[in-house]
Amino acid sequence: MREEDAQRVDLSHRLTSGGTVFPGDPQIRLAPAARIEVDGFAVTSVTMGSHSGTHVDAPSHTVAGGRTMDDVDVARLIGRAHLLRVPGLAPRERIGLARLEGQLAALPDGARIVLLVTGWDRFWGDAAYLDHPFLDGLVGEHLRDRGVDVLGVDTLNPDETAPEGSAPLPVHEALLGADRLIIENLRGLADLPASVTSLELTALPLPLGGADGAPVRAIARIPAEAWAGCP
Repeated sequence: MREEDAQRVDLSHRLTSGGTVFPGDPQIRLAPAARIEVDGFAVTSVTMGSHSGTHVDAPSHTVAGGRTMDDVDVARLIGRAHLLRVPGLAPRERIGLARLEGQLAALPDGARIVLLVTGWDRFWGDAAYLDHPFLDGLVGEHLRDRGVDVLGVDTLNPDETAPEGSAPLPVHEALLGADRLIIENLRGLADLPASVTSLELTALPLPLGGADGAPVRAIARIPAEAWAGCP
């Protein structure tokens, strides 16, 4: 694909003060630390947790002694990503293997990055975002056994999110426990043309030393012809 024949789509949520976070996580706060009119330059103080906004979970997020974010080869987060589209889901609906059977069977051998598309990112910033659908743990085990290295979701969590943040995490356990990676809080995947079944993904995390995760800027590269006929 030539560069001029592709469009790039930002799949990342903007980080803003008071933005959505996992229950109990540090709040996001951005505030001026220096001002041009006072100091001659501007600096913003940024306070947030390592799992703020669109971010990647390193294995150490749930695995004692697991790989930390600065020890993750960023090449793992660059490459062909295959979409699993699951529209029309109800709040807190469990997505089982049967619902994904046909699409999972169609994944090419060696599929390394898989993105779950629910469209739930439309509730970003609302309380309803926490009531997202989630994957059955058997789906996580299936993806792990298929050799999938990175799972991305357009929800807060591939597992169920309890209001107090204490629900079991079987998908995390299956994937992070096998030294795989999870990207959470992607956006805009459901807005891509229906003809798009895969894309070139680049999701580069901040190299936070010893951290269990980090925000990413996730960019999709889509062939220009995929947009033909789209409004």
